[in-house]
Amino acid sequence: MTTRGARFLLLSSRPEDDLAALEHAAVARLMGLAPDRVAQVRMEAGPLPRVDLDAWAGVLLGGSPFTWSDDPKGPVQRRVEAEVAPLLAAAIEREVPLLAMCYGVGVVTALLGGTVDRSFAEPVGATAVRLTAEGVADPLLVTTPPAFAAYVGHKECAPVPPPGAVLLATSDPCPVQMYRVGEHAYVTQFHPELDHAGLAARVRAYRHHGYFAPDEAERLVAATADADVSGAHTILRAFAARYGD
Repeated sequence: MTTRGARFLLLSSRPEDDLAALEHAAVARLMGLAPDRVAQVRMEAGPLPRVDLDAWAGVLLGGSPFTWSDDPKGPVQRRVEAEVAPLLAAAIEREVPLLAMCYGVGVVTALLGGTVDRSFAEPVGATAVRLTAEGVADPLLVTTPPAFAAYVGHKECAPVPPPGAVLLATSDPCPVQMYRVGEHAYVTQFHPELDHAGLAARVRAYRHHGYFAPDEAERLVAATADADVSGAHTILRAFAARYGD
């Protein structure tokens, strides 16, 4: 596939400045790129500027404190969803490389007419993910181990892949951990961008967001410290290698 540009676009929606900065730094580092090769747009900070999809090598959607199935939703969340959904739909239709992480499961699954519910929510921690036969054969995942650990923590899920999607990775607690739409759009339920420092920061920042009991935060930080999630990180490096210069 022809490269669409020299840089990648990271769409973030974290209102905390430190978490947004950590997300940007981690994505760039794990992609093997200098920070200036990954432009970050913080969607929660204001209206999404016009995005020329042809100007980017690929688009990444970061995780979020927003959840597609939230009810009710605040005005910022409603605006972000109204702006990002058509952009992702255009990227998929035009086969612009896309990697949507965690929050992307809700957004992209809903776009494709699939089911988004809370049947396979996962507590914060490291989970055992395994590739399907289609995942093992997928060109993005050739350097990813067939079984690996990844950090998770989500209230909603896609209980089955949405129409037209190919299931690439699964787990016992959550059957849809990764899928592909078309040839170049990828969606993960787990967080390929998280290392332990990033997870610890999010746990402490979101201790009152309903993912876990607030007094469990430090226990969760300690319990996840020894997890080897390097297998999950290979996905970001492979995305940059496949679609970058």
